[in-house]
Amino acid sequence: MESAALSRIGLAGLAVMGQNLALNIADKGFPISVYNRTTSKVDETLDRATVEGNLPVSGQYSPRDFVLSIQRPRSVIILVKAGSPVDQTISALSEYMEPGDCIIDGGNEWYQNTERRIAEAEKKGLLYLGMGVSGGEEGARNGPSLMPGGSFQAYNNVKDILEKVAAQVEDGPCVTYIGEGGSGNFVKMVHNGIEYGDMQLISEAYDVLKNVGGLSNDELAEIFTEWNRGELESFLVEITSDIFRVKDEFGDGELVDKILDKTGMKGTGKWTVQQAAELSVAAPTIAASLDCRYLSGLKEERENAAKVLEEAGLKEDVVGSASSGVDKKRLIDDVRQALYASKICSYAQGMNLLRAKSVEKEWNLNLGEMARIWKGGCIIRAVFLDRIKKAYQRNPNLASLVVDPDFAKEMVQRQAAWRRVVGLAISAGISTPGMCASLAYFDTYRRARLPANLVQAQRDLFGAHTYERTDRSGAYHTEWTKLARKGN
Repeated sequence: MESAALSRIGLAGLAVMGQNLALNIADKGFPISVYNRTTSKVDETLDRATVEGNLPVSGQYSPRDFVLSIQRPRSVIILVKAGSPVDQTISALSEYMEPGDCIIDGGNEWYQNTERRIAEAEKKGLLYLGMGVSGGEEGARNGPSLMPGGSFQAYNNVKDILEKVAAQVEDGPCVTYIGEGGSGNFVKMVHNGIEYGDMQLISEAYDVLKNVGGLSNDELAEIFTEWNRGELESFLVEITSDIFRVKDEFGDGELVDKILDKTGMKGTGKWTVQQAAELSVAAPTIAASLDCRYLSGLKEERENAAKVLEEAGLKEDVVGSASSGVDKKRLIDDVRQALYASKICSYAQGMNLLRAKSVEKEWNLNLGEMARIWKGGCIIRAVFLDRIKKAYQRNPNLASLVVDPDFAKEMVQRQAAWRRVVGLAISAGISTPGMCASLAYFDTYRRARLPANLVQAQRDLFGAHTYERTDRSGAYHTEWTKLARKGN
């Protein structure tokens, strides 16, 4: 009788994401206990539970009461700010937890912090999961993409809940056991890095269409709506079409034109680029998107640079001269193709980073399954993720999406349009760093021979680093300067 009155799971941390995830769990028929240090948040959640359908939510006002209100083996989700607040919450709750109980951190945590906490939890006999949650506030309430990594036993304890709560697509719920250690957090981090790239590429498509093509916000809204019916169908393209339609409540025109051009960030994009560098994985599109966020933050410097360079003779009518005589219809179609090809390169970089880390940590990540769980609920959900999933199912050892036979054909078909867009943007003085980075990645990767031979010769000349030859095996060193100047 006692266990019948206990909750199936608990959730601590009732900011909007926490409240929404708790209500989602309750909505799926799982009684849940909720707790927050600020008690008004508990009351707020209980009020919402009543309004949203008399959901089975039990509010608790102390760590002890919260933990003891959950049936054994207890599973507790924590949704608080990453870093020390997670450690403080674990410390407060674990005092009342027993061996076999499980802690699930649903925040955007650095994967090594999760691995440290797994080890600390093990000493107390506790199980631990670091679970990436994507989809924002709406996803948390209606179905997110979930990326749990850590204890497989802990995953099995809550598998039935997670599979009901996650977004549902035609081939199953958008959740899977990712792997051991901090793999769940790492996969979510790379997901966010890909998201940075996607958003940057879309903003560049907008910039070219607006400033070279001269398109209005109404036209842009229609174009993105149309694109969302084809190969570019995705959450980010869909919301972009909505953004162009919103009028400014304080004046004429659309709100998008009144927004300050400074982009914020939380850190996962930076972590992704740092990890790519650590693992010697090229991720230029993701890196370019991060650089653009940094440069966007230099608003005053950019305004000053615009004045100084104009005074130095830089003509502001570069855009006008480049856009005169542009065939709008062709430009729109070219930009669509350039955006799609650039996205393939960005996703290829993210997937290669996941594979490299999986090899290093022996996580045995299933890349096709990663693509599948991103098909619904999450910010980068897109129709072409199904094709990425199939590419890895056809060949789990695929070196890059660029060389999957289907994607390779698409890249080749789109490369002429891609080059036209990048060339036109450069002529117009409009920066397209994401598209340029993707195109450079494609062109570098597809070439059987690169000018790296000259770089290696330079390294050997000034540092005696040696080089290999194409026509015979072994390491060689040459006295370049002596030989070059001999007889002069």
